[in-house]
Amino acid sequence: MTDTVAGLRIGVSELRRRPGERRRIRREVPLGGTAISTAAVPAGADADVDVVLESLSDGVTVNGLVRVPWVGPCRRCLEETTGVAEAEIHEVFSDHPVGGDLLPFDGDAVDLGPVVHDAVVLALPLAPLCREDCAGPDPDHFPVVAGTEDAPPADPRWSALAELRFDQDDTDPLE
Repeated sequence: MTDTVAGLRIGVSELRRRPGERRRIRREVPLGGTAISTAAVPAGADADVDVVLESLSDGVTVNGLVRVPWVGPCRRCLEETTGVAEAEIHEVFSDHPVGGDLLPFDGDAVDLGPVVHDAVVLALPLAPLCREDCAGPDPDHFPVVAGTEDAPPADPRWSALAELRFDQDDTDPLE
């Protein structure tokens, strides 16, 4: 089971008495610390959850958007960069959930915590970029040095690669 997000357990008993009725829910909930390997929601940051709940004869649909700030290293220059991740939510809570497509009710409430958490994790960038034209590390601060005497010795397991040649010749390699 996924972590739950506090403040997203929403009572729906009144809503369910009238199929077709809608109710908009907008909340800011703490989500700091949610992270993947390349980006994270900063500590103390809140997620903006804006959803519409609609009553069905045998359940409730939840549709909306979650916005959350993130920080992470740029994939090219490795400087810290920030942004806002947005994730759409489309879920159905049902009295009789079948398979993994429908979610169960939590008593007379829907718990959007796991839904919001999962949506945010999937929306965080896998390869953040500070700007589209980022050229990578500054060569004055990070010079590229190749073929120097200070280079570490080659791993002997890779020695066979040193014998590879890509020269064009007329000999048939299968002869």
